[in-house]
Amino acid sequence: MSIERELKKRSNNSCEFCSSAEELTIYQVPPKQKKTTSNQSVYACRTCTGQIEDPKKTNANHWRCLNDSMWSEYKAVQIVAWRMLNRLRNEGWPQDLLDMMYLEEKDLKWAQATGEGEDPEEKIIHKDSNGVVIEAGDSVVLIKDLPVKGSSMIAKRGTAVRRVSLDHENAEYIEGKVDGQQIVIITKYVKKI
Repeated sequence: MSIERELKKRSNNSCEFCSSAEELTIYQVPPKQKKTTSNQSVYACRTCTGQIEDPKKTNANHWRCLNDSMWSEYKAVQIVAWRMLNRLRNEGWPQDLLDMMYLEEKDLKWAQATGEGEDPEEKIIHKDSNGVVIEAGDSVVLIKDLPVKGSSMIAKRGTAVRRVSLDHENAEYIEGKVDGQQIVIITKYVKKI
């Protein structure tokens, strides 16, 4: 059974957060694994995925649906619910839901892997060569030829790397695909597009 069919079946063809039945898509819960599975994915509408991926678009009232979806039996749904509640906790009501929510230790580590829920002072911030903040999903361009460790490949200057992911333990590392290969890139050698 394909991942999409599994997700459609478990969600009854609706968003696993807000129950919308329109513009549904598979959202792989970060950090991304080499192989996508239904256990690491959720079926969500475009509104939810857009707000999950871009904190600036977050509408707190839209996420009142987490009152129900945080109790989902599926871990990936719980993880995203925990992250969104943490992002919104200054609104007041999300903190009450967080106080009721329980995640096992390994699931909590997965939920914290993106840095959601950390105090802003403790959060690792990734910046490009010009000091511009790089967010997960941004596109960058290499400003220097970079040899790829463990490979004979050289990532050429001027290469665009789309939809980068962040290393949440080191502010100097991001990851992205160059010539179909996932590599770690040092932030001082990129410029945000």
